[in-house]
Amino acid sequence: MNHAALRQELIDTAMDMNRSGINQGTSGNISVRVDEGFLITPSALPYAVCLPEDIVLMDLEGNSQGCRKPSSEWRFHRDIYRHREEAGAVLHAHPPWCTSLACLGREIPPFHYMIAIAGGASIRCAPYALFGTQALSDLVLEALEDRKACLLANHGMLCLEKDLQQALSLAIEVENLARTYGQALQIGKPQRLGRDEIEQVLQKFRDYRQRTLP
Repeated sequence: MNHAALRQELIDTAMDMNRSGINQGTSGNISVRVDEGFLITPSALPYAVCLPEDIVLMDLEGNSQGCRKPSSEWRFHRDIYRHREEAGAVLHAHPPWCTSLACLGREIPPFHYMIAIAGGASIRCAPYALFGTQALSDLVLEALEDRKACLLANHGMLCLEKDLQQALSLAIEVENLARTYGQALQIGKPQRLGRDEIEQVLQKFRDYRQRTLP
């Protein structure tokens, strides 16, 4: 079996995703890039009983290998790897606060400087399309332009990062932003940061990443 250790890491990350509270049951899906394409969690199999051999290997043409069917959302995983060279892992989940905003069709605006962790001045909300379809994948790619995370209308949240652990960390941070924004809306109208202020934060984040690189 190829990529045995990475398959197990994928399962462990999926378990951590559910333990963190940002996903429930088998509703989410995670993938990681490999030379042949990507590894992705299988369809409808609880992570607690998932074994390394249950993880599905797919190429960038959409062909799969393994004893299980890939997640029904494999199309936007494939398309992200095709169009975003920096993407090493993709995580999709249904976090309660992100999903609440997504059901309202609302993006997360620059109400807090940490919004820049997703790459820009907002976390956009992609319009609704049926799950598992190419239409949804196309809308996701648009919402992710110059971003590392987006909401999916009436659905959930998606993010990409360099590896599995960073993808999970980003997903947790996006959910925290969604929760804080939702709570602020209950009190009043949150103040928004300006474009220049967000650009300053983005530059700070770029400088920080450069300092932490080996």
